[in-house]
Amino acid sequence: MNITVTLKIAKRLLESNGEAVSGQQLADEFGISRTAIWKHIKELEEKGYDIESVKRKGYRIVTTPDTLEPLGIQTGLKTKRIGQKIEYVESCASTQIIAHQLAQEGAPDGTVVLTETQTAGRGRMARKWDSAAKKGVWMSIILRPNVAPQKAPQFTLVTAVAIVRAIEEVTKLQPKIKWPNDILLNGKKCTGILTELQSDADGIQALIIGIGLNVNQEKEDFDPEVQEIATSLKMASGETVNRQKLVQSVLFYMELYTQMYIDEGFGMLKILWESYSTTIGHPVRARMANHTLEGIAEGITDEGVLQLRTPDGKLHGIYSADIEMANSTS
Repeated sequence: MNITVTLKIAKRLLESNGEAVSGQQLADEFGISRTAIWKHIKELEEKGYDIESVKRKGYRIVTTPDTLEPLGIQTGLKTKRIGQKIEYVESCASTQIIAHQLAQEGAPDGTVVLTETQTAGRGRMARKWDSAAKKGVWMSIILRPNVAPQKAPQFTLVTAVAIVRAIEEVTKLQPKIKWPNDILLNGKKCTGILTELQSDADGIQALIIGIGLNVNQEKEDFDPEVQEIATSLKMASGETVNRQKLVQSVLFYMELYTQMYIDEGFGMLKILWESYSTTIGHPVRARMANHTLEGIAEGITDEGVLQLRTPDGKLHGIYSADIEMANSTS
């Protein structure tokens, strides 16, 4: 069985928007027999597609499987670069590991790595990241921007804006951003971002942006130690979220905003980021490797550096820290 033809038939049926397509029409389009078409349809059913055979009209897809396979993502994807090449594995240690390897092997700009579950997912500072099977979106995006290495950190902030816009679009929830890389819903973390760099003397060779997005988990899906501080889109909205549509939306806004940053700089994106921030204008505690500062978060610079004014009136630039609301322990 030619799996490429099977996937193309599925794409053809999905693009018919619920209208039945005759077996003969499919046979003519793909240059194979109607019997072969029937075999490909059975192959799709085994993959989890619910396909209805309408008498004298043909086949139509009723429902698609809840997976992050390329077929479901790329059908209807509104991007030109990001997501046009997808590396999908059902399970892996970490999509970041795969993406780093692919980048070193020359994978093109916009390549996406997707998985249903990670056995060694990680966030900033090598912290463990829960990756419940088929409950979230675990992916890494390879970007090859022609920018100076010092502009790399802002891609984390740009990614945060893209994810917030996607969540808004798909769920109507109102997420917030906690500097620099957490997306919150009702004060609890639903998404983390990990940006890593491959570079040499000539500059950036690749950015590897890892995204862990809690989508359809219930409270019991999280480890006990994080159940009170983690959440998912389903927990916040009360509804199961279509992961394929969510990925499509994230990739769309990633392409839109990363290109905007490359072409126009961080100005407009900084305004967007600050409009979603749960940090700016509030008293915060910044825990760094050697010391801790408390004060009011006044904003971020064009380089993405957090501006923290301490009670003595001094303004401090925070490049990397764990941020807490100063009047809470979260």
